[in-house]
Amino acid sequence: MLKSFIKFLWQIYRRLFWPLEKQALHVGVKMGKANFIASRFWSSEPYLITVGSHCQITAGVKLYTHGGAGAVRRWYPKFDTFGKVVIGDFVYIGNDAKIMPGVTVGDNVLIAAGSIVTKSIPSNVVVAGNPARYICSIEDYIERNKKYNTDSKGLSAEEKKRLLLSLEESKFIRKENLM
Repeated sequence: MLKSFIKFLWQIYRRLFWPLEKQALHVGVKMGKANFIASRFWSSEPYLITVGSHCQITAGVKLYTHGGAGAVRRWYPKFDTFGKVVIGDFVYIGNDAKIMPGVTVGDNVLIAAGSIVTKSIPSNVVVAGNPARYICSIEDYIERNKKYNTDSKGLSAEEKKRLLLSLEESKFIRKENLM
């Protein structure tokens, strides 16, 4: 009884105080270096997930490694399917995106927030949507967005605030009307 209570407390401690990258490594995710991790969801088989280096996996991102086998267990009681998820280097996965089993994401890829990735993605592209579709090359993305670059990476929160509040409106991304 005491042993199970201590184990429970240890799990709470890890969940509250360990960095999310350390939590991912602890459950079996294979990971490169210098990643920014803001998600806790690593599927029920985290040891089938590989994340490269210099990746950003933002809040609410979910990576799945198993399929919908429960729907066929009436006919095949032990039916189970799995797919590894492999994320390359320098990949950005936006908030609440979902990566399905068997997907490989190449290097230098931007996956937009809310995207549902059902197919593998080659290197050097931007994808978005449900299901995720090709939007443009990473080079096109850079070219389109250079005018909004603030060079603020690495600034303290206060320095960044001061910079952003001093910028003219043309330095901010502005979306056109839908219709």
